[in-house]
Amino acid sequence: MGALTRRGHRVQPFKAGPDYIDPSYHQLACGVPSRNLDTWLLPHPTVTELFRRASGADKVCVVEGVMGVYDGHSSLTEEGSTAQLAKLLDAPVILVADAAKVARSVAAEVLGYQQFDPDLRIAGVILNGVGGPRHLEFCQPQIEETTGLPVLGYLPRREQFVQPERHLGLIPTVEGTVVQEWYDALIAQVEETIDLDAVLRLADTANPPEGAPQVYPAEPQPRRARIAIAQDKAFSFYYQDSLDLLEAWGAELVPFSPLADESLPPQVGGVYIGGGFPEMFARELAENRPMLESVRQALARDLPVYAECGGLMYLGQSLSDLEGADFPMVGAIPVVSSMSNSRLTLGYREVEACADTPLLESGQRIRGHEFHWSVLEETPDPGQAVYRVVDQENRLEGFRIGSIWASYIHIHLGSAPGLARRFVDSCVLE
Repeated sequence: MGALTRRGHRVQPFKAGPDYIDPSYHQLACGVPSRNLDTWLLPHPTVTELFRRASGADKVCVVEGVMGVYDGHSSLTEEGSTAQLAKLLDAPVILVADAAKVARSVAAEVLGYQQFDPDLRIAGVILNGVGGPRHLEFCQPQIEETTGLPVLGYLPRREQFVQPERHLGLIPTVEGTVVQEWYDALIAQVEETIDLDAVLRLADTANPPEGAPQVYPAEPQPRRARIAIAQDKAFSFYYQDSLDLLEAWGAELVPFSPLADESLPPQVGGVYIGGGFPEMFARELAENRPMLESVRQALARDLPVYAECGGLMYLGQSLSDLEGADFPMVGAIPVVSSMSNSRLTLGYREVEACADTPLLESGQRIRGHEFHWSVLEETPDPGQAVYRVVDQENRLEGFRIGSIWASYIHIHLGSAPGLARRFVDSCVLE
């Protein structure tokens, strides 16, 4: 993405699947927001709409896959996988193969991917972790001889290219750990050892379908609500299309920082606190007492507050950091959050609303996902729960107390028509 952008191309980045962190790297590389395309979370016509809305005849669209090309929601189907998305968009696939500890054998791996699903249009290979030109000579000829696929280039095995990780994967770029020198080094390497002209020729073979409006309004909507949105180092997990949908349906999004600001923005009709890494900034969040009090006062006025994952943790009684130290939070819902080093909660979820919420009507079902190491010491009772998790024996999830709707479940506002519009409706000041 960065190399094509540096060449002067307008690159539109996308991410397959529900991940929030990788798109932040795309935005640094391309200078424009990246978009998530998830074929399990979103109806397929909506995926097409979101792709078509962001792409254009003068843009090069690059989609980063998720996990292995065939991995997704199910162990026996392609639901939610990169392969399903590539077939939906009729886009060629460049397979990235790890050659770090193999030589000629990598051809057998590529052949397996090629034959696993003949309907998937694998069009080329990039090798990762190559030791040098001699190593490449033991990999490339056999791949091209056995599969007929061109090896478009490689990346060498170098420590300078490795990015630090944390418990949920890469570290979000909003925390400032990604330096320009890392991007510059990667881009220079790509320009040297990957055939970008061949990549562009492959991109020209894509034939994505046309898309009709599914979740965006057909006509421009008047501005009718102001929504405060928590955006800083602690809270950065938002889907760009969710934010764009809120604006398209009449919201003015007003960013604020629970870390640095002393109060919520004035004259807002609702608050949206997304996910992130509040456990990394628990002390700073607790020490910003004016903001904690501002949120409490807003809740006392019954201001609607919708929170996901890290936002749920922030609204609880207290939050422990990675060292186990406890810090007081807003205290609006009866939960204590602590970090677990042994239990990762991860996966897609289908949920049913237990009552009317800013997003859903009571009984309405929606698809979402969970991804967290933190655990709660409390579980909601039936009168408090936001959702029943349908695909987990209807377990109760989340807390609705007063004007709060807080849950570990992440929702893409394109998952069903009307979600963003309903959210905006709930935030219109009387």
